[in-house]
Amino acid sequence: MKKIFPLNKVNSLLQSGPVILVSTFYKGRNNFMPVSWHTMLDFDPPLIGVVIGSDSFTHKALLETKEAVINIPTVKIAKQSLFAGKVSGYKTDKFLKTGLTSVEASQVKAPLIDECYACIECKVHDSKMSKKYDFFVLKAVKAHCDLSVREPKTIHHVTGNIFIKAGKRISL
Repeated sequence: MKKIFPLNKVNSLLQSGPVILVSTFYKGRNNFMPVSWHTMLDFDPPLIGVVIGSDSFTHKALLETKEAVINIPTVKIAKQSLFAGKVSGYKTDKFLKTGLTSVEASQVKAPLIDECYACIECKVHDSKMSKKYDFFVLKAVKAHCDLSVREPKTIHHVTGNIFIKAGKRISL
């Protein structure tokens, strides 16, 4: 039997995409933050919507530089990914604190994160909704993927400190 579910927890029913690490280069330094609220908006060109909180260093960097990299981590770096969401990019060098490796991208100044199995270089396509909803539309300009990873064990945020690890792929 279904029960009334709190509206402020509806997001926990809909979270499905992997946690991503959005990296930027701003004011002479690299930074990244984990993001769970994102969605594909179009295929060609690939457009990706992301919600980046307005109080974050990443939000400011996106508005100013108009570029970023979407990095897709696996469970191997889940702890580092979660840590990066608990400290401010204004005060912390997250690459130094997590031991993750920044790699130069070819189309944007923001870095790739070497330990992530896939990285998507992006330019801000539309930021009109960033003031009201913290929503940015990013256009993919180059993608990198470790094709030897057949079934990536990505992490998916549910709520709070609750995550799901991607399992076996199925065909229906």
